[in-house]
Amino acid sequence: MQRALATHPLQCFSIPQFSPKHHYFHSLPRNKQYPLTLSTSFSLSRELLKVSDSNKQQPQDVNSEIGDDEDELLQEKDFAVDDGVDLGWLPAFPHVLTASMSNFLFGYHIGVMNGPIVSIAKELGFEGNSFLEGLVVSIFIGGAFIGSIACGSVVDKLGCRRTIQIDTVPLILGAIVSAQAQSIEEMLLGRFLVGLGIGVNTVLVPVYISEVAPTKYRGSLGTLCQIGTCIGIIASLCLAIPSENDPHWWRTMLYIASVPGFILALGMQFCVESPRWLCKAGRLDEAKNVIKNLWGSSEVDKAIKEFASVIKNDGGDLDSSWLELLEEPHSRVATIGGALFVLQQFAGINGVLYFSSLTFKDVGISSSALASLYVGLTNFAGALCALYLMDKQGRQRLLIGSYAGMALSMFLIVYAISFPMDGEISNNLSILGTILYIFTFAVGAGPVTGLIIPELSSSRTRGKIMGFSFCVHWVFNFLVGLFFLELVEKFGVAPVYGSFGAVSLLAAAFAYFFIVETKGRSLEEIEMSLNPKFQGKRSSE
Repeated sequence: MQRALATHPLQCFSIPQFSPKHHYFHSLPRNKQYPLTLSTSFSLSRELLKVSDSNKQQPQDVNSEIGDDEDELLQEKDFAVDDGVDLGWLPAFPHVLTASMSNFLFGYHIGVMNGPIVSIAKELGFEGNSFLEGLVVSIFIGGAFIGSIACGSVVDKLGCRRTIQIDTVPLILGAIVSAQAQSIEEMLLGRFLVGLGIGVNTVLVPVYISEVAPTKYRGSLGTLCQIGTCIGIIASLCLAIPSENDPHWWRTMLYIASVPGFILALGMQFCVESPRWLCKAGRLDEAKNVIKNLWGSSEVDKAIKEFASVIKNDGGDLDSSWLELLEEPHSRVATIGGALFVLQQFAGINGVLYFSSLTFKDVGISSSALASLYVGLTNFAGALCALYLMDKQGRQRLLIGSYAGMALSMFLIVYAISFPMDGEISNNLSILGTILYIFTFAVGAGPVTGLIIPELSSSRTRGKIMGFSFCVHWVFNFLVGLFFLELVEKFGVAPVYGSFGAVSLLAAAFAYFFIVETKGRSLEEIEMSLNPKFQGKRSSE
């Protein structure tokens, strides 16, 4: 079970359109000056990357209308593509992709201990000591907890880009110390440093992506966090194959873990800083340049005006404190963020991942590495579906559909275990339920949870609310991993899985009543609609 302790939080569902009156946040008045638009158009060429048929038929008229902006418009034309293809996400994609390298590292470090832990224990002299074996894996969570809670204050002062670069130091050092470890103490130190770095990045990267991505593509680009984690897990599982024949291969795997850290530190040097943080830091010209390059020149004035309105009425991140999380509306969002992660963990993802290898053995797949690879590929397929659906179906629909699918999967496994039937049929139903559970988790409950919290958070406390929420995640991640086997031994698999299904239904209901849809709305529009203090000031003017 210890191998599943550090699992990261990661289709089209036919969900009816729900009435806004049921949603907790919809009871707040909406901002009249900034209506909540459903979508905003951006483009690679700094405008929408579409060429109309009329433009194709009359190229000679373009030059006559360019005027003083000839160079800029011709540059935009170079990036234009055929009618119907929208590549407005492309300018922000390299920056988001670079930042998501952090999630690749997270996934890699989740899987890197799965295979070689036996070889590590034998070489470092704690073979057969289940407590120390578990500690090597789980101390990662202790470091992640500290990193998550420390991140909120650091990012307020330094910004996302610089903090990500600094955070590569413990990631690189931790990997190298672990690879060179000659004792259990050195291994624990290395794993703690890696956990510290991962704790910072799991908070920081979703915040960075939400703040640099164009509104229209924020959900899809945010899903790259989950995709990066999945690819990291799959990479570590593939690289672990030689460890079955080479007892020292684990050192090579841990040395390899330091390479993405160097790439991340170098790559972020060429990435932009969050325009929202730049604006709060008083670097207005830099913020305008970032907005123009990533979102489009037509969005500059509107975005700066929204940034200024939020800063004027709610203050800047640079002045925030942890005590503000006790005040409205920050306390409400922090409570929802923590609750989402509690429900996510109690829905049983760690337990299902742990028992998945046993389930696969029942159908003849005896290799745990191969079983883990099947699980990783299923997770990856679900994340790809989330990438496509996030900005089409919306966050709330994906959450509800995801948890409903997870509940159905759990009840299917319970049925296969509890009712008498042919052994082969029972095993096949268990496999189907496991695959369906992991897939539906990766479509909604995994990626949406980390994405929607920074979207609902105010600019002033976004980093701290994310830090608090992920601290809750790490605590309950550890607790579920700690007590899962004991509960299974005491009550059996069916009752425990049945409780996972019940919690999944509870999570779907929570999403229905307490989660507001954020699709197609800028972070400032969301904040102004949810903040009673802002609404009060606007109405008094």
